Amino acid sequence: MSRKFQAVRGTKDILPGEVEKWQFVESVTREICECFGFSEIRTPILETTDLFVRSSGETTDLVSKEMYSFLDKGKNQVTMKPELTAPVVRAFVQHNLAAIKGLTKLFYIMPGFRQERPQAGRLRQFHQIGVEAIGSENPEIDAEVIALASMLYSSFGVEHSIALNSIGAPCCRPNYIEKLTAMLAEQKSNLCETCQTRIEKNPLRTLDCKNEECQKIYRNDAPKITENLCDDCSNHFEEVKQHLDNLGVDYKIDPFLVRGLDYYTRTAFEFRSAAIGSQDALCGGGRYDLLVEELGGKPTPAIGFAAGIERLLMAMESIEIEPPILDLYFVVLGDLARTKAIPMVMAIRANGFRVETDYLRRSMKAQMREANKLGTKFVAILGDNELENGIVILKNMETSEQSEIPIDEFVEKFIQLN
Repeated sequence: MSRKFQAVRGTKDILPGEVEKWQFVESVTREICECFGFSEIRTPILETTDLFVRSSGETTDLVSKEMYSFLDKGKNQVTMKPELTAPVVRAFVQHNLAAIKGLTKLFYIMPGFRQERPQAGRLRQFHQIGVEAIGSENPEIDAEVIALASMLYSSFGVEHSIALNSIGAPCCRPNYIEKLTAMLAEQKSNLCETCQTRIEKNPLRTLDCKNEECQKIYRNDAPKITENLCDDCSNHFEEVKQHLDNLGVDYKIDPFLVRGLDYYTRTAFEFRSAAIGSQDALCGGGRYDLLVEELGGKPTPAIGFAAGIERLLMAMESIEIEPPILDLYFVVLGDLARTKAIPMVMAIRANGFRVETDYLRRSMKAQMREANKLGTKFVAILGDNELENGIVILKNMETSEQSEIPIDEFVEKFIQLN
């Protein structure tokens, strides 16, 4: 018996009936992002491994545990992109997009790849919507990016909350990390193994731990980073909040929200929804003012977010997307009728109509059953009797009205009728 192949663990086929929801998400995303002045970018699946080591940090789970990395035939170390901001910034630097205009506003709809344990809404091949605004340090662009994400989720009918924080700039960190490290040392025996290893390597990332017991400790005992910001970062955060208030965007301050990658600075935010269970994060983002320079560009401030499409669709499960309506089903009976019908089918399709016909040479009854199943607006019938009389029968499936149209005039008449 031949082997039956399955999709690779952690990947998923997107089938007809489901793909329409993906198309809806993609079309709405493009429409809204373009209204905000963002242009689409698409980057390769493969990048040099060092891009992610440099951008995300060697101690992150992403780099140390989750990347699909390998040597290509040229002995180059490459990685299937596990996150999408660094490739966009790499493209921004490589193609000198800063020279085109002062503020570069980009969005993407692309897949990423992480070798982690598959679970609901989190696959090894995942898909994200994201935006990156590169070139402004001012808080009003932070507010615009957050407002854009909020508009997206509202457009999809997804109830959401927004958690907001500032993690400050590098100048704010030493004093805060000293206080945080002291607290972590006291609680070390009560922390999970991952957090214990992070105390020395990257103490700030302990706050990103998903372990419930660790989170209880941090909520009760950890110092708040917002109370350790420099004046510039504090003022920047206050202005971000003021702009969000002016835009009518609701948010809650979460002083323990940090992002999982090392390149974030200042504003950090996360969108959450109770509709997807305890792992409720829909979208995460923030400011990354040091990343462009780290990847070889000039010092350039930037902010963005990435939103998982799989998790969005989980929150949209109750929303039904109707498949496109078929305009015409062409019922064909006999070889000669088939040679006449197929060119007409192609000509009507060329004018933008959705047309289907039978390629299994089934009976008229079976073809009519298929037409009903597809929910077509009209059925055209061409068989020996119709050929003899030089006509095509056109049936309106909603009213059951039938008309006879000369074969040579059918394409033109159908287009005029619709």
